[in-house]
Amino acid sequence: MTGLTATDVASLGNDILDELEKAIVGKRLTLKLLLTGVFASGHVLFEDVPGLAKTLIARSVAQVLGLDFSRVQFTPDLVPADITGSALFEPGSATGTFKPGPVFANLVLGDEINRAPPKTQSAVLEAMEERQVTVDGVSHKLPSPFIVIATQNPIESGGTYPLPEAQLDRFLLRLGVGYPDLEAETEILIRRTTRGREEVALDQIVDATALRDIQAAVEQVQIERSLAQYMVELVSATRDTQRTDAGASPRGSLALLRASRAWAALEGRNFVTPDDVHAIAVPALAHRLILKPDEWLRGVSGSDIVDYCVGTVALPASLAIPGTD
Repeated sequence: MTGLTATDVASLGNDILDELEKAIVGKRLTLKLLLTGVFASGHVLFEDVPGLAKTLIARSVAQVLGLDFSRVQFTPDLVPADITGSALFEPGSATGTFKPGPVFANLVLGDEINRAPPKTQSAVLEAMEERQVTVDGVSHKLPSPFIVIATQNPIESGGTYPLPEAQLDRFLLRLGVGYPDLEAETEILIRRTTRGREEVALDQIVDATALRDIQAAVEQVQIERSLAQYMVELVSATRDTQRTDAGASPRGSLALLRASRAWAALEGRNFVTPDDVHAIAVPALAHRLILKPDEWLRGVSGSDIVDYCVGTVALPASLAIPGTD
């Protein structure tokens, strides 16, 4: 499955979303945003209250995409070797044998990642950024594709270690699931009663090789220079506002680029439009902002700041759409 077009990506994306909706009811937009992150080769952070199927979403995505899956339950006593692996020395042997940890999978679910101490979080950081881990001075490459989906509970702070800004910045997107509406939650109960078991059987739509082809196709999506400049102006606005102590860094600009290209491909286009940027602006930027204390006390969120910037930064005066006269 090489040489995919944006139309191919959109078709496969819809098939994947349709299959995921057999398990996840009423959350197609959230699933599409997650798929955007995966197609853009990025990591995704889910931040929401317990019981909203975050773990089920990650497991279902791995199943439908045909990816090796591992789940790590983060706890305060977790050490880096529990995630990265360690060298095992046998009696009479001068060298150790490396035993890979659970991070050696295509899709890794880090459940309640903020419960792990900073030293363990930093081990995950190298894996996310470098796509490798280093044990006893030896680097070991992680499989490709490699995606981390992490979760954290925003309403419980006891026994947690807030993720430092440097680590939050490594997540391409931060998403919430939200409570289902009345109709969707009723449908969840009916489906559970009908199938007579907890697990949901899902069909595999693609495999790891096909996903790499999709990610390569996303890299071919075009962006006009004036729209790239608009992205930078949007990110700069998060720095210039008096409501933040620190805005998004150039990594935020790159996140906008990567995610908007993937969103455009999922829409069946090989070029990015302002609507693509707006669709992913909040998930791509809000978690990268450090608000002033008085704004935080007033209940203002990073999402509010990004929405304000989207509403105030002027669109490109002229935008040449690739493929048109």
